[in-house]
Amino acid sequence: MQQINPPDTSTLRPDLQESLTHGHIDPSKLSTFQRIILTTDGTLTEILEAYLFEKIQIVKLSEEVIAISQDILPLDLEIGSEIIERKVLLQGKISRNNWIYAESVIVPNRLDEKYRERLLKSKETIGRLWLEHRVETFKEIVYSSLEQAGDLAGYFKIKPEDILLSRTYRAFSNRKPIMMITEKFPESYFLKDF
Repeated sequence: MQQINPPDTSTLRPDLQESLTHGHIDPSKLSTFQRIILTTDGTLTEILEAYLFEKIQIVKLSEEVIAISQDILPLDLEIGSEIIERKVLLQGKISRNNWIYAESVIVPNRLDEKYRERLLKSKETIGRLWLEHRVETFKEIVYSSLEQAGDLAGYFKIKPEDILLSRTYRAFSNRKPIMMITEKFPESYFLKDF
């Protein structure tokens, strides 16, 4: 009988490998597409549309400008700084399936004024707005995790004890951190490799 060796995960960048390890995620147990979502720094909307062969739209759950009550070190922000706190679903335009839940912490005074206005007034994804406004960005994945769905279960029609996979990354523009985004999806999603 031939022995099958587990996939070689040493091909991941060290920071990504560390993020997955710290979040107790074994990349060899993920489907190819789950691994792509958790480790690439591409625009997730475009990646989902290519995989699902369906246009993606956002459903804004909340969006507000607030002054923070504690420092946010990954964004170099101190107490009292103003942020935009945004929670959305990435949803299939035809299927109406909620594919991703995303929370964003955005530093409005580090954004171009036109981009900031469009972000607050439009129903476009952050990635599409980056493309539309030609915002040069660098993304750094800082954390990955497994967690129970809890209150988010209803968005995905799963049980609260079901597991979500997530990643958190920082986006930089002009060498400054402009936002931090956490994206979550059920562990049961995207299992099929085409």
